[in-house]
Amino acid sequence: MSPVDKHHWLDGLEARVERHLQKAIYYFQNQDSQVLLKPSVTGGWSIAQCLEHLNRYGHFYLPAIDRSLQRHDGQPDASTFTSTWLGSYFTRMMQPETGKRKIKAMRAYAPPPDLDAHAIVAEFIHLQETLLALLSRARRADLTATRVPVSIATFIRLRLGDVFAFLIAHDERHIQQALRNLPVSPETVVQAIR
Repeated sequence: MSPVDKHHWLDGLEARVERHLQKAIYYFQNQDSQVLLKPSVTGGWSIAQCLEHLNRYGHFYLPAIDRSLQRHDGQPDASTFTSTWLGSYFTRMMQPETGKRKIKAMRAYAPPPDLDAHAIVAEFIHLQETLLALLSRARRADLTATRVPVSIATFIRLRLGDVFAFLIAHDERHIQQALRNLPVSPETVVQAIR
């Protein structure tokens, strides 16, 4: 990938997280537990399970990003970001538009069906707010030089910009999955996904 303006890159990512936060508040925060815990009609995860899956990833990645930002605090800043082929691949694999293949969740990230649905939604909202704060801090960091370990193999470290893109694409994928479980008309869900 050719270099992109770091601030423009982060602007786009922040806008996506803001949309995720708005959807969580509007569509999930005040839903009945029965709606949040109802399994998908296709046999997939419930809304709460989708969000708990994302929470588990957030519990791994957000502290890892925070540690990486602390380690690289005060280092020279770069005005551009360049993605790696591996970072781009992981992100494309998670993007709802390009990652059409179904991927089985690792056991540690697969949520059980019996959850405290409202606590899960509240935690998801909190983690999205934390992600926004980390994106803001990243404006003073070098997105290319700062590395973050990945959950599937912590010895692999991706560029910070790639980790943000992957994590936000993964969030988008499962938020869309959760929205499909809402008991509303398809037109409403399509508008929510946009």
